[in-house]
Formats: sequence, C-alpha cells, structure tokens
Amino acid sequence: MASALCGGGGSVAAPCGDLGAAAALAESLPMGAGYRSKSSFPAGRVALADRPLPRSLQAAAAAGQMNGNLTIGKAMRWWEKVTHPNMREVESAQDLAYSLLNAGDKLVVVDFFSPGCGGCRALHPKIAQFAERNPDVLFLQVNYEKHKSMCYSLHVHVLPFFRFYRGAQGRVSSFSCTNATIKKFKDALAKHSPDRCSLGPARGLEEAELLALAANRDLEFTYNEKPTLVPIAEAIQMEAASIGGPWMPLPAAATQPLTLGSENGSLIPSGR
Repeated sequence: MASALCGGGGSVAAPCGDLGAAAALAESLPMGAGYRSKSSFPAGRVALADRPLPRSLQAAAAAGQMNGNLTIGKAMRWWEKVTHPNMREVESAQDLAYSLLNAGDKLVVVDFFSPGCGGCRALHPKIAQFAERNPDVLFLQVNYEKHKSMCYSLHVHVLPFFRFYRGAQGRVSSFSCTNATIKKFKDALAKHSPDRCSLGPARGLEEAELLALAANRDLEFTYNEKPTLVPIAEAIQMEAASIGGPWMPLPAAATQPLTLGSENGSLIPSGR
C-alpha cells in the first residue's frame, strides 16, 4: 500500500497513470460529510481536509516518501521486534569479517534477509526462538537491501539464506531454507553447536571472499593477505638447497666408512 501512495501535503494520490488503482482508492474512502473531493470520480486524487486520515493510511503515508520511493519506517522493521542479546545486525563488510574472527570457538550463524522478503519475515520468529534457546550461538543479521554489494561479493543471490561458521573450521554449512524446510536449520544447529575446541584461531570468511570484498570498490574494506604456509617437508628441502644453508658438506675424512679395529675395538677409518 505504501508504494501506491504519492503526492504531497494532506492529499493521497494513486500512481501516475493508474486510473484503476485511483478508482479503487477513491472507493475505499468514505465520501460523506467531512470529506471533500476536489475532482470528479474517478479522477485519481482525493483531498482530505476536515477529518484526519484513517490510521491504516497514516501508517502507509508515514512509511513512504512523497517522491514515491519506499522507505522502511520503524513500525515496519519486523526484524527488530523480536531480538535477543546474541542477535545483532551487521553494519558493514568489515564488521562481518571482524565479528567472525573474534568469535573464537563460538558457532556463528549469519542470516541474510531483506525487509521486503515474505519468507524472511515469516521465518524470523523461529530464528529468534533458536537464538533464545542457544545463548552461546551468535546470530548475525545481514540486511540485503543495505548491503547488496557485499552480498554480491559473497555470492548470496537467494533469500532467506544462512551460513554457519565455527572456529578454525571456518564455514561449516551454507544453505537457504523457509518455514517449510526449517529442518535444515535445526539439523545444522544441532550438528555444529556442541562444545568443541579448535586447534587454531577462528578462520572466518574464505580467502576468496576476503579478496572479493577487498576488490569491491563500493565497499570500504581492507584485507592484509596472510603469509603463504609452506609444508614442512618442502620447507626443509628449500632450506637445505639454499646457499649457505645449515646442511654444509662434511669433510672428506668424515665421509669415509668406519670399521672396527682388531686390537682394542676402536673405530678407525677404513682407508688406513
């Protein structure tokens, strides 16, 4: 309804050129005493002068800008109505990356949603219930409408969408689900939420995702690439082959095989 409202002042107008919607809107408004129409039915503009707008229309008008662009008013921010201390909305790509790295061994659920997504809105109360029952799990919410460029770099193209991260393992699960397939969420939560100890620091986002975020000019994101780790066997070979390495050639005498002496049992070089 909010997107169908435009115009200024105290008048309500239908979308430009949509006479059918104008007629429907005009029919929905009582035209008795106290309402005056400045144009003949169904002209598309109804001015309300003596009495205030009905509450439903007031809420819709408050949620929409007068230039026709839709904005989300406080009354429509459904994702903020039911929250818990372990639920937080992500502010930026840098915020998401830091939150994952600082989570330690804690399981982190990243919830990608959109204010206009009906499936996201229907699923949100159940996600809030899971957050309440699992206070040790961190739930991060990513608003797709505010962070479209970031979601594009992270290859998120369907909503609602979830990614699970855990300690040094990094991403452990990634899927989309709705109320009809909520079992996928339950199973992933049961599988990855039990207490465990990682053998290293939290991994967070994948290397390719971090590089994609850093290359995105629409984002203020900095990433210092981690040093490349070389397998231990390869490192030893490289060190041994380098000039001046710790493995210097032995003296010629030391390379001669040793034999057992006949008299006192001492070891002597076989070349004598």
